[in-house]
Amino acid sequence: MIDRVSPAAGLRVTGGAMVYRLFDVGYEILLDRALALLEGNAPARERPLRGEAQAMQIANPPVSVTLGMEEVVIDGRKYDAAISARIFDFGVVSLRLSVDAGTAIGWEQFSRFGNEVDVGTDLTPLFHRHLKALFERVSPAIERPAIAPVSEDYVVFRIRRLEDADGRVASADALGDDDIVPLLLNESRQLSPAARRELLPHRFSYYGDDLTILTWDNALVLEPVAEDTDVQYILEFANAQLLELRFYDAVLDTELGRMYDRIAEARAKPRRFFRRRFTHLLTRLQSIVADSTELVERAENSLKVTDDVYLARIYSAALEIFRGRAWRAGIDRKLAIIRETYAMLNAEGQAARGEALELAIVLLFVLEIVLASFVR
Repeated sequence: MIDRVSPAAGLRVTGGAMVYRLFDVGYEILLDRALALLEGNAPARERPLRGEAQAMQIANPPVSVTLGMEEVVIDGRKYDAAISARIFDFGVVSLRLSVDAGTAIGWEQFSRFGNEVDVGTDLTPLFHRHLKALFERVSPAIERPAIAPVSEDYVVFRIRRLEDADGRVASADALGDDDIVPLLLNESRQLSPAARRELLPHRFSYYGDDLTILTWDNALVLEPVAEDTDVQYILEFANAQLLELRFYDAVLDTELGRMYDRIAEARAKPRRFFRRRFTHLLTRLQSIVADSTELVERAENSLKVTDDVYLARIYSAALEIFRGRAWRAGIDRKLAIIRETYAMLNAEGQAARGEALELAIVLLFVLEIVLASFVR
C-alpha cells in the first residue's frame, strides 16, 4: 500500500490566528458616545476597504479600538498577543485576540498551532477580564447595560504568506481539502469524499493568491496583503448578527415559559368588577414583541448586500453556515405565539368588560324600575 503524500507537506506558512469572543452587553450602544469614552485608545469607525465593498452598505459602522498586549501560553510556548475590540450599535461587543505564529513554519506545525489556539487553550479568563474593563468604560453609552450569559466564539486562521520548500510563493491551490481538515476540523484521520463535501463546501478565491474557507466555528483566510482584513470584518459582522439572533431566541424561550405561568396566575385571581386582569401582562407582552422585533431588524439590517461580489458571497455563505434563517424563523415563530396570546387575552378581557357593561346596564334598568315604583 502506498501512503498518500500531502501536497501541503513541503509548504511553509507565515501567519497566525485571530480568536473572537462576542458578547451582548445591552439593548443599544450609542457609538458616537462610545467613541468619545474610548478616546485615549484611538478608536476608529472602520469599513471594508476593497472597491467591491461599496456593494455592502453599513448604515452605522462599528467602533474599533485597541486594548493592549497580553502574553498567552499555547502548547507550552509563550506568545505576545494583541487584544482589541469592535463595538456594534445593536448591543454587541466583539473582543479579538491576535496571536502570531512567528517565523515561517511547516503546514503540519501550523495546523497544530491552530488546534491549540482553537480548542487547546482556555482563553475565557482573559476575555472576561477585558470585557469587564471595557464594559465599565463604555457603560454610559449603553442603553439598558447588562452582560448576557450567551456568547459567541469564532477563530480565523490568517495566512499572510504561503511558500513552497524552495521559498517561492505557492498557489492557494496547493492547499487541498485533505490538508485543510486537520486545521479547520481538528481531524487527524482522512475523511471520506462525502464528508469533505459536506463539511468543507464553502471555498472562495478572488485573486490567484488568496483563499477563504469557512466552517461553523472557524475559517481559513489566505491573504498576502497584510492590510486587507475585509474578509475578517465580514465574518465578525456575521457572528455579531448570529449572537443577537441566539440571544433573543433565548429571551423569547424564557418569556414563553413565564407567560403561561403568568396567565394561569392572573386567571386564578378573583375577578373584580371592571378590573382588567391582564393589563400588566398585555403591556409586558407588547414590550417584548416591540423590543425583540426592533433589535433583530436592526441587527439584520446593519449590513446590506446590494450585489453578488466576492465579499458578499462570503457573507451570505457565513449566514448560511450559521443557520441565520433558521434562527430568524424560530424567533418569528415565537413572536407569533406571543402576538396570538396577546390577541387572545385582549379579546378575553374585552369580552369580560362587555359582560360587565351589560350587567351594569341591566342593573340600571332594574334600579330605574324600582325608583319609578316608589315614585308612584
